[in-house]
Amino acid sequence: MTDPAAGTPGPVRILVCDDHVVVRAGLLALLDSASGIEVVGEAGTGEEALALAGRLAPDVVLMDLQLGEGIDGVETTRRLTAAPATGSGGRTPHVLVLTTYDTDADITRAIEAGATGYLLKAERPEELFAAIHAAAQGRTALSGPVASRVMANMRRPRPSLTDRERDILAQLATGLGNREIARALFISEATVKTHLRRIYDKLGVDTRAGAVAVAKEQRLLP
Repeated sequence: MTDPAAGTPGPVRILVCDDHVVVRAGLLALLDSASGIEVVGEAGTGEEALALAGRLAPDVVLMDLQLGEGIDGVETTRRLTAAPATGSGGRTPHVLVLTTYDTDADITRAIEAGATGYLLKAERPEELFAAIHAAAQGRTALSGPVASRVMANMRRPRPSLTDRERDILAQLATGLGNREIARALFISEATVKTHLRRIYDKLGVDTRAGAVAVAKEQRLLP
């Protein structure tokens, strides 16, 4: 980022959010050795990351997806990217996801929440440093396997859902449970469960959140 006083590029200001103390310590030591990167804070929960981001104005938040108790990394990302600008130069901080999870549902949810990049923890340090600098400039940074999955999903034909399955998916997206969906559509709860299994199979997911994320990504919802 640029130092307004000097007019020269300054270090990228990083906030690290991971619920594992040992992992955070390792990341801090690693980032400390990187050129042009300055760690300004660390957080163990999503709530803590939101509070620190407001005070420290980082350029990039390095975000894990699973954060134990409290809000997860996806919700934290959504709130960070939707919050009023606080970063240097009056910008909202970019979020670079750093995780071990590479499922389609996780990737889709993170990107939809506003993540600028999605990196796996198996990446080499040089790849992480490059991704941080890219994210600071608002450029997309994806691990090779993640990029491959994104491209494969874009090329994959959209699943063919029945009208009833679309109805149930739409109800699912509003947050209704099986019983409420059954009442809304005047069908039995057992029928809802049967349709949900078929929806999961067609979308290649195994959770309600995953089904909604994929449905949004592929524009299967009204």
